[in-house]
Amino acid sequence: MKFFLLISLIGFCWAQYDPQTQYGRTAIVHLFEWRWVDIAKECERYLAPKGFGGVQVSPPNENIVVYNPSRPWWERYQPISYKICTRSGNEDEFRDMVTRCNNVGVRIYVDAVINHMCGAGGGAGTSSTCGSYYNANNREFPSVPYSAWDFNDGKCNGEIYNYNDANQVIDLGGEAIKGSEYFGNGRVTEFKYGAKLGTVIRKWDGEKMSYLKNWGEGWGFVPSDRALVFVDNHDNQRGHGAGGASILTFWDARMYKMAVGFMLAHPYGFTRVMSSYRWTRNFQNGQDVNDWIGPPNNNGVTKEVTINPDTTCGNDWVCEHRWRQIRNMVAFRNVVNGQPFSNWWDNGSNQVAFGRGNRGFIVFNNDDWSLSTTLQTGLPAGTYCDVISGDKIDGNCTGIKVTVGSDGNAHFSISNSAEDPFIAIHAESKL
Repeated sequence: MKFFLLISLIGFCWAQYDPQTQYGRTAIVHLFEWRWVDIAKECERYLAPKGFGGVQVSPPNENIVVYNPSRPWWERYQPISYKICTRSGNEDEFRDMVTRCNNVGVRIYVDAVINHMCGAGGGAGTSSTCGSYYNANNREFPSVPYSAWDFNDGKCNGEIYNYNDANQVIDLGGEAIKGSEYFGNGRVTEFKYGAKLGTVIRKWDGEKMSYLKNWGEGWGFVPSDRALVFVDNHDNQRGHGAGGASILTFWDARMYKMAVGFMLAHPYGFTRVMSSYRWTRNFQNGQDVNDWIGPPNNNGVTKEVTINPDTTCGNDWVCEHRWRQIRNMVAFRNVVNGQPFSNWWDNGSNQVAFGRGNRGFIVFNNDDWSLSTTLQTGLPAGTYCDVISGDKIDGNCTGIKVTVGSDGNAHFSISNSAEDPFIAIHAESKL
């Protein structure tokens, strides 16, 4: 069924771990490829006021600069050293971002590339974001320093030809670091930044990490009272939001908003939403190369994230987290936090609804016909503002109003051709 295929797209949920967000904040946003200076501003002007708990940032370590294709997003995952020096900014800007975001209660999660350097195809020279020398084929990365002795020869230095083959994705891509002197004793600067910068909460993106030998020692590099380690595999996320670039048609956007809405309403996991940038179709030799597209830039310099008068983003940045439907569902999740999953309803097809105790209720229509039915919401009697179609402002609602009776029932009507065919109400949207 379409609806449950839709739900299968939700690869954003993490396992049930304590994310160390400020109390009451239950979701983070991946500001994919944003500059550190723009993230600092966004924490202060938008994320904190709207209840976001944190930001996942792109890898901050020095990487190779790729010109063919031109500056793709994945060059960020080709490390050269552990200097904080990328197209997102330098160490001073990174430190300022961390401080300013934490000052307003928004944590920083680092997408840290560990246990491998750039692949042998990266060549040699100083084509890197901070100008450090490297020789990938010889496994020489003197800015760490790493030499050939620090790598697992013959295990993880192949090429990935099929990203649908888990064995290739996990075992081949990149140059995998073995249990070396530098990794084992903490001399790798990458891990020391967790302590040096103090307030950074780290998300480790453990690419191709099946041959990591000193994982237990690796954990010891991050202060347990300040940080928590999350591990996932970046390349295994393909098709689940990795890559970030976005061009959404009307129907794509509907599906995306419903998928994220379902994720944020459901009690499972710790949630992350994507914030991306625009691209156009690009074909070379008959191949769709959209997956190569890097962030909006002027001659390789990442563009500033500008804010339009209507609060959307400009300069080719999409900023889905600023869409009313997404940021209001982040608020919904905060409001219903800790409440049980309740009052499930479905029509046997692609219309479903469920509640979160007596704090929230959501209804989806992903069928090819209209929904019109009365449902038990579990909410107290009153009139509520649907936070998908509008906002509660000064006691009024700019969108659809939903009346809940004394028995907790409410009638819902959702056209299958609606721009956003779902409705969400919660305790704080009561008028």
